[in-house]
Amino acid sequence: MSTTPAASPTPRIPARPGGTGGSGAGAAAGAVGGAVAGAVSPVLAEVVRSGFVEGRHRGSLVVLAPDGSVETALGDVTAPVFPRSTGKPMQAVATLRAGLDLSGERLAVAAASHSGEDFHLDLVRRMLAEYDIAPGELLTPPDLPLDPREAEAYLAAGRVREPITMNCSGKHTAWLAACGLNGWDRAGYLDPEHPIQLLVREAVEEAAGEPVAAVGTDGCGAPLMAISLTGLARSFRSLVLAADDTAGRRVADAMRAHPEYVAGTRRADTWLMREVPGALSKMGAEAVQAVALADGRALAFKIDDGSSRALGPVLGRALERVGVEGPVVDRIRRAPLLGGGVEIGEIKATF
Repeated sequence: MSTTPAASPTPRIPARPGGTGGSGAGAAAGAVGGAVAGAVSPVLAEVVRSGFVEGRHRGSLVVLAPDGSVETALGDVTAPVFPRSTGKPMQAVATLRAGLDLSGERLAVAAASHSGEDFHLDLVRRMLAEYDIAPGELLTPPDLPLDPREAEAYLAAGRVREPITMNCSGKHTAWLAACGLNGWDRAGYLDPEHPIQLLVREAVEEAAGEPVAAVGTDGCGAPLMAISLTGLARSFRSLVLAADDTAGRRVADAMRAHPEYVAGTRRADTWLMREVPGALSKMGAEAVQAVALADGRALAFKIDDGSSRALGPVLGRALERVGVEGPVVDRIRRAPLLGGGVEIGEIKATF
């Protein structure tokens, strides 16, 4: 495993394309909101308590056939959405194209929304040291571990929120390392016009097969680039079908070989990539999910209200729609409701 930046030619920094939407949160809100104004998404999941439908989660979902054609479309799958952390594989592609020679667990954590388990934080600390990056250079907001159990243990140990604990710290560390390799300004690495972010935009648009519709700011402070759910599914499909040794394939292979570094020991992405050969899976905040299989089948969905409790049931049913079955699907889609500590209902998919 290489931990030293490989010598490489100066990466080509694409010019920011015009006419594809403004930058900043205000432009993003107008573009995305306008695209879905007046639309009513279908119900993808119901909350059933004691036999009574207590609530409903609406959203949109697309399934692509092995040849890349749209096999199933529920709701508006062409309107732009913020992919949130499902965009991290493309952000990692940009890091490789910037010349940073990452592989194995290091490349996986560069594409991760890690749980904040000890092995995640240990790896990020090693990467900071290897690339001579001061922890204070991380612009991730101080946070607790993403995994609730890890967060409880973290607080019980008397520790406080730190930038390194935030689930995007691996991605930010990789970006800072790429900046150091190329002599780019580290302090401004989250500016949408920064060379690393221009490479990200190029990677997103290339993989999605469509222009970025709007640019906003993600929870970690990074530029966030809106594409359609169909474009998101195409992106994941492109990574698993990419030729050997391309940046996209390297990212997909690292994520699939080290899924625990992409997510964590108690996360659905890890279970799926570990138990379904060739599967590439990544969740994002606001209940966004994308998956691709080795034969080119792919899916992407978003729950309108952003509720993560609907992710598992919808993902489990969507996996069945692309032909994945078995214990891992049952495990992912199980979302029991409790009453008095006893299971009295469930959240279940409706499609």
